[in-house]
Amino acid sequence: MRASRGGGLPAVALLAGLAGAAAALAAEARGPAQGPPGLAAERFPRPQRPVAGIVSDRWSSEDSREHAGEAARVLDLLGIRPGMAVADIGAGAGYYVGHLSQRVGPEGRVVAQDLDRGTLDRLGQRVARERLGNVALVLGAPHDPRLAPRSVDLALLVHMYHEIEQPYGLLANLAPALRPGGRVAILDVDGPVLAHGTPRALLSCELAAVGYREVAWHWIEARSIYLAVFEAPAEPRAGRDHPCGAR
Repeated sequence: MRASRGGGLPAVALLAGLAGAAAALAAEARGPAQGPPGLAAERFPRPQRPVAGIVSDRWSSEDSREHAGEAARVLDLLGIRPGMAVADIGAGAGYYVGHLSQRVGPEGRVVAQDLDRGTLDRLGQRVARERLGNVALVLGAPHDPRLAPRSVDLALLVHMYHEIEQPYGLLANLAPALRPGGRVAILDVDGPVLAHGTPRALLSCELAAVGYREVAWHWIEARSIYLAVFEAPAEPRAGRDHPCGAR
């Protein structure tokens, strides 16, 4: 790589930095993406089921997912349109971030959230490289996505629900970030948690325990991968009075 004149940064690195700064300014113009801390983790019970370990920031290869048309189908089913604000919770390597950015357009916004700083840093480099000016990055916690109040129309959780250490806290702290009529959509495998899936009955139970209401269910691949859609409660519950057994 050839350095710029005067011994400064390499040209590619300089351009990436400028693109990243431009993206940050554009995202900030839409208002803050990160909100104040929510309710503390101690307010919520631990899930009565295993928690799958995070083995990668990618669920599968992007080429195979593109070939299967996964993102296009999911975003069509969810009615993602220009001007919407969508949060990608546990965004990982950012496969959905680019698709969402294109769908919501320059008047919309994508909040790419993750709880691993290294993963978020790598995603930030991708956002800068691809010049996604409507994308903001947020560092969250296992029990709290740390999104700004009433900042998104939809929160999307893709192949990561089974990895959430504190589902009741995360769901309760996520609800205030949704605008009126906002939805939460979860894409996962209808299988054991330790095999990186979430059984349908378990998912429905944990969401209901916090006060979410299921409004749609779609099978994405045969009867194994599903897209479940829920409406958020106006006043989320802590999940203590509605225990969901281990599965």
